Parts: sequence; structure tokens; C-alpha cells
Amino acid sequence: MIDIGNRIITTIERPRQNLIDQFRGIPSSNIGDMMNRLYCMRSYIKAMTDRPLLGTAFTVKAPDGDNVFLHRALDLAAPGDVIVVDGGGCINRSLMGEIMFTYAQQRGISGFVLDGAIRDVDSLSHLSISVYARSVTPQGPYKNGPGEINVPISCGGQVVMPGDIIAGDADGICVIRASEAEKIVEAVRKKFADEQIQLEQYNAGILNQQKHEDNYIAVTSKINTVYY
Repeated sequence: MIDIGNRIITTIERPRQNLIDQFRGIPSSNIGDMMNRLYCMRSYIKAMTDRPLLGTAFTVKAPDGDNVFLHRALDLAAPGDVIVVDGGGCINRSLMGEIMFTYAQQRGISGFVLDGAIRDVDSLSHLSISVYARSVTPQGPYKNGPGEINVPISCGGQVVMPGDIIAGDADGICVIRASEAEKIVEAVRKKFADEQIQLEQYNAGILNQQKHEDNYIAVTSKINTVYY
């Protein structure tokens, strides 16, 4: 029997928790900047809650409007995982709602990123789980399959590998390759710290206008800029 389209991989390599935790509280914009702005999901993957998201990617590939393999993932994912779903961008049928969100929360799953639709969005106000999705519809899903779990997927315009670090906030989602997290974590934390100092100075009325002008004079001087 050909297993393509009907595969469940139960064992994935997860980054160590203390490495994941070093990204906690860092804005997605800082993380994205330090990866040369190439690893942020598209803006159509929207935050459905006001809670940040951080954890290890546990991936699901689902056919349009079918969630049977997503249900299976709820039992296979580990506490702290983020279930990332390639739902093919289908927005005609929801892939999950309040019952599944509540079950996942009780299992310790950190959250969901779905390139597809959800429903029962009002229920998220009294749950602690973090959810990002493409759309909302009351229409329910099929449960026929096929599907795959823990294979490389596409979500929000990004390739997501099982074990990647997923970081999200109100701005959106960044995908951090597990193999590259060590490489960027210090740069990300430094950028965040430097920007906090800069904001404190600005809020106190301390503006280094000359430095700002020098930076952007250098850039605009390379362009045929005409001043009036």
C-alpha cells in the first residue's frame, strides 16, 4: 500500500526547552528582522486571541475542510507543542472549534497556527490557548482523511518543519529553524534590548537627530532625490 498522504510520524526532534524559552517575550518583528525578514508568515494568518505563542512545531497536513488527522494530532502532540496545520488555505469549512480547543488546552498544547478556518471564535476569550488562523466560518469539517502528521508543510507562505520553533504575537508568526535557533538567539535578544533603550530615550524626549539624519541621508543620497 502506498503510504503517501497517509503517514503519521510520532517521533520528532525538539529543541531543548531552555533554548525555546530564550525567545519568550521577544516581539515577532525583532525575530523576523534578525532572519533578514524572510521567515514571517503572510499577514492573512491572523491572531484570534491576544495571547503570544511560543513552542515547538507539530505539523499536520490536511485536505480541504477535513480534520480527522488534526484530531489524531491532539493526542500525539506533547505539552508545549504548537500544532501547525496546512489546511490548503481552505476557508469554506472550519478545521476546529471550542470542543477541540478545550481538549487541546487540557492536554497542555501551547496553541495552533492554521492555514485554514476555525469556528466558535468567541470561546477563545475564556480559554488560555493561543490560536492563529486564516479565517472564521461556522461551517463544520469532514472527517474522512487522508492526511499526514509531522511532515514538512506549507503554512502562511512558509515551509514549516516538525521541530521548528514557532513564535507569534499580535503582529503575526515567525518560523525559526531548530538548527538555526542557537545562531540567532543572542542577536534577537540584543536587538530587543537595544530597541527598549532607544524607546526609553525617545519617550524621555532624548532624540539623537543628527545620528538619525546621518543614517537616512546616506540612504537617500544613493537615489535621485529632489528637495523642494
